[in-house]
Amino acid sequence: MTITFLDDAIIQGILPPIETFPCPNQGFWSDDGLIRIIFPEFTCMCPKTGYPDFASIDLYYLPDKLCIELKSWKLYLNAFRMIGTFHETVISFLFNEIKKVLAPKWALLAGDFFPRGNVNTTVLFETNTSRPRGAEALLRDYTPHCRGFGE
Repeated sequence: MTITFLDDAIIQGILPPIETFPCPNQGFWSDDGLIRIIFPEFTCMCPKTGYPDFASIDLYYLPDKLCIELKSWKLYLNAFRMIGTFHETVISFLFNEIKKVLAPKWALLAGDFFPRGNVNTTVLFETNTSRPRGAEALLRDYTPHCRGFGE
């Protein structure tokens, strides 16, 4: 199999669409609701070495008019398996896609990459809007997975 770099994948249209549906009970989602979607088996390829990178992609958002359709999100993220991209690049790209497709009132996207060579990377982007009430209860603690942390 051949690695396709992210820019080429975008030009070639390799990534499937992210589907949405109308947010139910829109009037009740002011600041009282929050959606968390954890995708613990994300895979992409290191563009330098060709080795696979594994991560948990954690999406938290306060919807406005649209919600993300879960199967399409899963298929979208699975499409990255043979895409060569840096951790920072792919999470920035995913965050911008979420903002473009959903236009949420608030969103936070974290890519918690598992160690390879004892290097652990967590990349996090958050909209500049206020966090909704209760968000702290759902947010994960992104403690490094590396050996020796905190010793």
